[in-house]
Amino acid sequence: MNIRDIVNLTPVIPLVTITDLSQALPVARSLLRGGISVIEVALRTPIAFAAVEAMRKGLPDAIVGIGTLTRARDFAAADRAGAHFGVTPGLTTELARSSRGARFPLLPGVMTPTEVISAREAGFNVLKLFPAHLAGGVGILTAMGPVFPDVLFCPTGGITRATAQDYLQLPNVVCIGSSWPVSAELLAAQDWAGIEARARDAMSLRELCAGRI
Repeated sequence: MNIRDIVNLTPVIPLVTITDLSQALPVARSLLRGGISVIEVALRTPIAFAAVEAMRKGLPDAIVGIGTLTRARDFAAADRAGAHFGVTPGLTTELARSSRGARFPLLPGVMTPTEVISAREAGFNVLKLFPAHLAGGVGILTAMGPVFPDVLFCPTGGITRATAQDYLQLPNVVCIGSSWPVSAELLAAQDWAGIEARARDAMSLRELCAGRI
């Protein structure tokens, strides 16, 4: 699958931070039951790659990616774990080169118009706006739309359930990334039903961004 195929599967890509490997499969199952098949495992713990591998092996229907990749060696580790896609917070020449050698597509991060131009010149036109809220949120995405009509964004960073709809209504936003479907509180409580409910709620936003491929 290419990155356009992946981001078009869901209005919300949940960012999941796994601190206990035994939680990897229950979390992914709960998201799948709620209708979300695309999951981004946060590279914030030593077991992140193991969590990706566990989800991939245990749940073939899940589309499991990993972010945020910041070094060339991260791509090799993500490949070994079987990641379906990778996400970066920004894009350098080295990261772009590493992505071309990987067996998975990349959703690279940008924050400014200059970075959008650089990413587009490197061959990317589906981009992660990060950190979305601090970068200007809905306002900067609205301003970028006419300037970059060929670019689609997955804004991530500081987006809540309350603000999700504001982003998804924009014509240049294909989906959003957020941790609210799998909050730290729900994980700590092992509230799998609560995660499933939030996934269903997130999928109810799908009609806002349908067809932006």
